[in-house]
Amino acid sequence: MREKDICRIAVFYDGAYFFKVSSYYLYQHERRARLSFRGVHDFIVAEVAQREGIAASRCQIVDATYFQGRLTAQQAAEQDRLFSDRVFEDALTRADIALFQQHLASRPDGSYEEKRIDVWLALEAYEMTSLKGYDVCVLITGDGDFVPLVRKLNTLGARVMLLGWEFEYEREDGRTMRTQVSTGLIDRVNYPVLMKPLIDDRARRHDQLIDNLFLPQTGPGDWEWRSSHREGPRAVPSDFVEGIECEGTIVNLIAGKGYGFIKPLTGTDNYFFHASDLIDVGIDDLRYDDRVTFITSRGEKGIVAKSVRLSENLDDDEDEEEDVDADIDDRDDDYDDEEEDNRAVV
Repeated sequence: MREKDICRIAVFYDGAYFFKVSSYYLYQHERRARLSFRGVHDFIVAEVAQREGIAASRCQIVDATYFQGRLTAQQAAEQDRLFSDRVFEDALTRADIALFQQHLASRPDGSYEEKRIDVWLALEAYEMTSLKGYDVCVLITGDGDFVPLVRKLNTLGARVMLLGWEFEYEREDGRTMRTQVSTGLIDRVNYPVLMKPLIDDRARRHDQLIDNLFLPQTGPGDWEWRSSHREGPRAVPSDFVEGIECEGTIVNLIAGKGYGFIKPLTGTDNYFFHASDLIDVGIDDLRYDDRVTFITSRGEKGIVAKSVRLSENLDDDEDEEEDVDADIDDRDDDYDDEEEDNRAVV
């Protein structure tokens, strides 16, 4: 590369993966903050400059793209996510990141899944590199399915950097969750960068480049958004009060995976609940629009409902329905008697 040349960098985000990592740092890690797009980009420029052996001023991110699944407008409205999704899109726009979205596919149990997003990312990365001739392509993912893409990008003359995270944590229900990076992917890329050891390195505790990877916990620009992925954590409302009893209705139920969402009668954000927090009722016994009571709490899903019970007035409602049915039957009997009297007169 000649001294006057610019090292052109393109960044490709696996959205589901990046969201999982960002949520880990917000809810599980001592940092208690989401990742910053601009901070990640500054880190990439510095890392590429070091690996390429050139000045950081000669390294420029010329394209950045973010690939993720997307709920339909109706699904987003039902889950109260329209505003938060727009906030997220604003964050991408401010960071000059192009958003690529595809509707999530529905599973038989009512949950959603991403399909073909990784294929789309690979095709776009290859096509864009072919047309624009990037010097370094940065993949933010951990999926080994991208190994063939790395080979193709190398064929085009581009070096490939990988930003990957490996971590584990214990869920509230006792299960251990692990996120790992494909060994094949690490071995294949030109510049593998495993981020967690760098972030946790005490020698870099006050490194501004590392600190800037995270958003401030409060203040302008906070990344308070809820992902289009249904299982993702959500921001805790500023007026949230923990430990109070509330009443609401079931607005979303994914019984096959053991969780759902409750809409409080107060009209605030929906609460996530897990089957393990149900009392005197099984998740298969619940139905959409069932009235329930619950205790407000915080969890890895943002605001969560604990000690979820069917509301006591449900039995009263059923009794009222039975009384109404009885009244209708009585009126029908009276009408039949009246018709018989009329026929007798005729």
